[in-house]
Amino acid sequence: MVYIYTSKELKNRETPISPFYNDPFLRYFFGDRFGNDLPKQQVPQKKRQGLGSGVIVSEDGYILTNTHVVEGADEIEVVLSDGKKTYEASMVGTDPQTDIAVLKIEERGLPAITLADSGNVEVGDVVFAIGNPLGVGQSVTMGIVSAKGRSGFGMTEYEDFIQTDASINPGNSGGALVDARGRLIGINTFIVSRSGGNQGLGFAVPVNLARYVMDQLTESGKVSRGLLGVIIQSVTSDIAEAFDLKSSSGALVSEVNQGGPADEAGLEPGDIIVKINGKSVENHSDLRTTVSQTAPGTEVELEVIRDGKKKELSVVLGELNGDAIASADGSGKWGQKSDLLDGVQIDDLNDEWRYRYRIPEHVEGVFVTKVDPDSPAYYAGLRAGNVIAAIDRRPVKSAKEAVEISERIRKDRVLLLVRTPEGAQYLVVKKDD
Repeated sequence: MVYIYTSKELKNRETPISPFYNDPFLRYFFGDRFGNDLPKQQVPQKKRQGLGSGVIVSEDGYILTNTHVVEGADEIEVVLSDGKKTYEASMVGTDPQTDIAVLKIEERGLPAITLADSGNVEVGDVVFAIGNPLGVGQSVTMGIVSAKGRSGFGMTEYEDFIQTDASINPGNSGGALVDARGRLIGINTFIVSRSGGNQGLGFAVPVNLARYVMDQLTESGKVSRGLLGVIIQSVTSDIAEAFDLKSSSGALVSEVNQGGPADEAGLEPGDIIVKINGKSVENHSDLRTTVSQTAPGTEVELEVIRDGKKKELSVVLGELNGDAIASADGSGKWGQKSDLLDGVQIDDLNDEWRYRYRIPEHVEGVFVTKVDPDSPAYYAGLRAGNVIAAIDRRPVKSAKEAVEISERIRKDRVLLLVRTPEGAQYLVVKKDD
């Protein structure tokens, strides 16, 4: 383990020349306006000091840490855990999408940690968090793996965190999460806390993901990621019921990019991807992370469920670049036989709507002009400006057709394929309880 200190030279700023400018009593009453009309002087700003941790992963000086520890730094210093030697570190590369960074110091014979296979980590395993919390020096805390595959925090683009209750505090970022044998299983990255200190909710980037990023950065200076060419979403219990699935695991394909790898392989909207290369897919985040760690040009085997039947597809991955109701005229109402789409007004998807909302020509469906905020459809996520492409998995191309399909609905829920500015997704509209 190493300590990482960073600094950045800030620009000079002007402050009023007055002995009373920083007087707390006056600033309490006058705020920042006090002194604005006084003569100014240039005041040099001190360097901003940063503090974090890192892990030596090779005897010749490669170090793993977090991007947020070193991002924007003009100078990076690495201090060994015994505090006896300091090195100036160079930046090999950073990957903000995983919050992983690689540093290099010029030294040999360093004590490098052994990297484990984080795929073998199990909930309940004993783990140790090592770092420099709050700058007090090397510290080790013990806990267990509380959960795996955590995502949805919005911290990084690719989230597959290991959760632990081992105490992690500011300064631990970039430090090691190790197993009972002292092998690296993750890079401590962030905590969830109401107080700002440890509350038993710490998260680490799995070492398998960190290792992939490190290898890419050291070999080519950038991270190349595989591209499947689909828009996907997790399978909720409602969607599982709508598709007659036995479980809610897998990734639902809501849109296939035209001409992309998935399109060429025959993948279709409505397919549920349940396995990739024999590995079960738990949710959409799981699939995204797996594909992102697969080199472009690799052929992968997908197992999908289509219309209740299993189907095998082979896909050659591309490379990811670093995207009351209505009638046919939009003025009336859906038929009164179904209240699932009450409060939704639609219109044919004409040139005016396409131009105003920048809807591509290849997109087909009916345009949603209004959604009542108190309606089941609004609660499900439907919004004005969306395009309904299918109702109960039946494509719709006109408002009249949409009305006819909706009038035949006899269930207490309906499945909609909706296209939004962010892409396509399935929505399940349910009757109010």
